[in-house]
Amino acid sequence: MKKIAVITGASSGMGREFVYAVDKEFQLDEIWVIARRKERLEELQAECKTPVRPIPMDLSDNASYAAYKDMLEAEKPQVHLLINAAGYGLFGTFDEMELDNQLGIIDLNDKALTAMCLLSLPYMHKGDSIINLGSNSSWQPVPYLSVYGATKAYVLSFSRAIGRELKSRGIFVMCVCPGWIKTEFMDRAVHDDTIKYYDRWYTAKQVIDKAMKDFRKKKKVSILGFPVRMQVRMVKLLPVDWIMNIWCRQQGKK
Repeated sequence: MKKIAVITGASSGMGREFVYAVDKEFQLDEIWVIARRKERLEELQAECKTPVRPIPMDLSDNASYAAYKDMLEAEKPQVHLLINAAGYGLFGTFDEMELDNQLGIIDLNDKALTAMCLLSLPYMHKGDSIINLGSNSSWQPVPYLSVYGATKAYVLSFSRAIGRELKSRGIFVMCVCPGWIKTEFMDRAVHDDTIKYYDRWYTAKQVIDKAMKDFRKKKKVSILGFPVRMQVRMVKLLPVDWIMNIWCRQQGKK
């Protein structure tokens, strides 16, 4: 039986760094890399020691789920590791952004992630794992990132819940919740000056290095950086309205 890892959002940013980390960390027969940009996926074949299978696929399209299911049924691999890193967000006022864009965020960040987990689980066994990419936005409502923040709250809650369900099967689930990261995500998300304040930046590699350390320790949530961890603790203690007021003041909003 072929032992594989499946990584979505692998063409850039966090997903791509996860590919490098998995290639270094695990002994696998193949890494399946999923994203829309075929040429970016093919580049990984020359950059990894593990054989890489590029799978150009738009996970916001429901047809991709059937295609992925067919691939699994045809090859019947062991999915030793599933990493859901595909996702995007848009910064701005909710009622001023297009419906298709808002629904697209939900489709990719939540619906696709849920589908990938459900379709992969029949091919996972004791000792296999799922890593889902959440956000620092997972912990609180985030005005002007309202839909994105809500999708990441779903990812955190979903990861914790299925992690408990899958414990009896010996399958481990971790959610990675980073702060501000310099990746192509920001190029797409920022289209005006709605969001002005960014307290601290990290790189994708820093986030993934910490995530892999936490993964080895079987931590259910991975958070990089003392300031981010303190912010999460504060969010848990203070009233939600206070947290949103602080955020809005930082962004120059009422």
